[in-house]
Amino acid sequence: MTRALPDSVLNERRAIRTLTLPGLIRLITEIDDNGPISHRYGSLQGAFGDLTPGQLRHAIDTARALDLVHSDESTPDRYRLTESGGALAEVYDTTARWARARQFPATTSDFVTRVQHTLQLHIRDPHPSGPALEPSAPRNALAAWLQSNPRALDHANARSSQESAEGGRAA
Repeated sequence: MTRALPDSVLNERRAIRTLTLPGLIRLITEIDDNGPISHRYGSLQGAFGDLTPGQLRHAIDTARALDLVHSDESTPDRYRLTESGGALAEVYDTTARWARARQFPATTSDFVTRVQHTLQLHIRDPHPSGPALEPSAPRNALAAWLQSNPRALDHANARSSQESAEGGRAA
């Protein structure tokens, strides 16, 4: 018999899945590394040509819902990181540095893959064979970010409730 996980753990796992979306990682780090980005279609596609329009739209919608990006009155045509977005960029950088130093998940992994796999260690059950990697710096950075940004957990909870409600509807 398996016991159900507490809602708080499930919400945290959902939030981590959201924060490890490749498009979201790319969007946040692109703005962090290169400054505000125009949200005109051609500019976005130029910066994120490897993402489909749907992936890019989802990343932007998610970033806006989590208050990670905004456009301001002085430059309404450009996305900027909010304070939360800048803090998440730091979490991503900390995570990638930790993973690169340990060559995780592989020697030649790219930034997005390193961030995804390392943060997702936090939501996986321990692997029975071999020693588990303990990403203390990324885990601590992520935990601090989630505590400072409860909107991510609320967003995960709302999405879960919506998915449950939609799952019960007849087709």
